[in-house]
Amino acid sequence: MKKGEKNIWFLGGSSFFNDIGSEMIAPILPFLITGLGGGGLAIGALSGLREGLAAIVKLFGGWYSDKVGKRMPFVFLGYLVSVISRFLLALAASWQYVIAFVSVERVGKARDAPRDALIPEFTKKRGRGYGIQQMLDTGGAILGSILVLFLLWKFSMSFTSIILIAGAISVFSLVPLFFVKEPKSKPQKHTMFKGVKSFSGKLKYFIFVMTVFTLVNFGLYMFLILRAKEITGSRIAAIALGVLFNFVWAGFSIPFGSLSDKIGRKKVLIGGYSLFFIVTLGFVYLQDVTSLIFLFVLYALVWAVTNTVPRAYISDLSGTKRGTAHGFYQFMIGIISIVGGLIAGALWDISPEVMFTYMSVVALLSIVLLIFVRD
Repeated sequence: MKKGEKNIWFLGGSSFFNDIGSEMIAPILPFLITGLGGGGLAIGALSGLREGLAAIVKLFGGWYSDKVGKRMPFVFLGYLVSVISRFLLALAASWQYVIAFVSVERVGKARDAPRDALIPEFTKKRGRGYGIQQMLDTGGAILGSILVLFLLWKFSMSFTSIILIAGAISVFSLVPLFFVKEPKSKPQKHTMFKGVKSFSGKLKYFIFVMTVFTLVNFGLYMFLILRAKEITGSRIAAIALGVLFNFVWAGFSIPFGSLSDKIGRKKVLIGGYSLFFIVTLGFVYLQDVTSLIFLFVLYALVWAVTNTVPRAYISDLSGTKRGTAHGFYQFMIGIISIVGGLIAGALWDISPEVMFTYMSVVALLSIVLLIFVRD
């Protein structure tokens, strides 16, 4: 294994342990919210705010890591914030506190832009590099969702106990970071807004297309878990489908990243957007468990594409301002996630079919917009 790629595996190792903790908590959040009296709008707000409130610090983290020429301090601090906030979540006594503590946990995502800016420093095969990181990230998610399934099924463990165990495991996410050797970077002397203004037209348009798509792909997972419980009548079965989702997502992260290196990012993204259109349309007419399983698998493929390829595309188009570019991209995605989550939550309260119909229309529009992205 090349030295540079080792660093990617260490970064991925941190993601692995962090996501064990994260995915032990994520599948139970919809049930925790509803158990504390929250409805569809509360779940939509949580889905959006998990990313949205982190948006500003993501932009700041990316830009400031460019400015000082250092990435790892932001990465370490981000993981530390996530660990601490998970222990706080165990204290939540109302659905409002759940939303608040989960949002604080996502502030730790300030690490994302500096981390994503580091990966191209370690390898020329950017699609593969992001795929490795995403695979380990999702591998942790698989293990975390299996653990929560086991703890609920075998021991009928309380949500509070599960959250505390998740926090304890997340502590190990800090260890691999001590082994990452950050290359020297030249500080970029630009203000945040000047850096954004200097982006190429291609990059600005690509970010615009991604924000439109994020109106419907903001964190649909929680709604799918709820829909799965409605169809199967079982909370355990719904979480088991979450395990399947994470397993497929992890397995296809590297292949889709590598495929985008070979045939181009745009072609792979169009495929991912098209699958999302099929998924949302499928959920409009969903009636049986077999179709439910199939749609979960398809959405996992969508997630593998949309969480790997866009980051490589941003690096391709951003030149020397990668940290600022990744930060601004994640900032926009985060802000739109809040809007998308609230819209989806309001439509869910009318009916799930209305929500999924709306999503299929926006997905079709996103495919049209993506066609005009220039490489």
